[in-house]
Amino acid sequence: MLLIALFTVYRGNVVFDRVVTVMFINVLLSVGLQIFMGNSGLGSFGQYAFVTIGAYASIWFSLTPQQKALALPDMPKDWWLYGQHQPFLVATLFAAALAAVCGGLIGVALVRLRGAPFTIATFALLIVVNRVALQWVELTRGSRTVLGIPKFTDLATAFTWAAIVVVIAFAFKESTVGLKLRASREDEAAAASIGVNAALTRWIAWTLSAGAAGLGGALWAHFIQQYSPHNFYLRETFLIVAMLIIGGAGSVTGAVVGAVLVALGQEQLRQLENWINAERMSSGLGTLIPFEVRGFADIVLALAIILVLIRWPTGITRGREITFDSFRRLWPGKAVRSRGEIDPVREPS
Repeated sequence: MLLIALFTVYRGNVVFDRVVTVMFINVLLSVGLQIFMGNSGLGSFGQYAFVTIGAYASIWFSLTPQQKALALPDMPKDWWLYGQHQPFLVATLFAAALAAVCGGLIGVALVRLRGAPFTIATFALLIVVNRVALQWVELTRGSRTVLGIPKFTDLATAFTWAAIVVVIAFAFKESTVGLKLRASREDEAAAASIGVNAALTRWIAWTLSAGAAGLGGALWAHFIQQYSPHNFYLRETFLIVAMLIIGGAGSVTGAVVGAVLVALGQEQLRQLENWINAERMSSGLGTLIPFEVRGFADIVLALAIILVLIRWPTGITRGREITFDSFRRLWPGKAVRSRGEIDPVREPS
């Protein structure tokens, strides 16, 4: 991630800078989903419900009353939220906290479900939040696009928050709660027999994942600067889940790799789609294409998911983490003390 960020700064291309900024936001969302989905083994389609909450919460707290009059003209001026104006960092933390609180309250019931019922319930949650956002015009402007949002998210901001969430995800995975959660994922009855509370560990992971999603929503809202509830719905949910499946839900590395590959790959496919459509208007071979190409990137992404699931059911990384030890093993004669291996060069004969 750091190398990509440095290369982007060195290249100095505005379009590529924008693509990589979006990529880092997607890395954050993918890793946030991995915190719950990768450790619990339960599929979730509710991530963008909390992205929506975080996005709107960030403008409630970051916009001045004058800006709210333009962005949210239906909000009553006597509301406490109307007078709130906080720095972007504070507003972002408030957005993450609100998403985590909402996730925690909803999760009390959800984490008691298992398998398909849980997945369907998260999908229902996504629909409910989307419909509420479309109808609650005082807080969201309804189906109309929210305009006039100041741009606070740039490459450095997106990279910093993505890196922080990656560190949190690694720390959670190796924590006692994370180990207990994976134990209940493998065999809930056996884990319960040694005192593991599966529902509690799932709830903690679910709440943490919701907070990360709210953080991503705040960054996204202050990057695109105009949005509606339609920007946080089915297509975006499919995209984040696809990133996790392709990279591998079993590891934080997989979530990062999947997000990077899908984000950069989709941008290349969009450029290819535009080139094909431009060729159709010329007098060359493009005229042989009988129809306008639309949704090419989504079709390729869907095919990629199918191929990955056939070839590597656990994702490209196969649930493995890339650590410093992974690189040390590439150098012959180097010991990996943490795994108890013996250095053949330094060990006396």
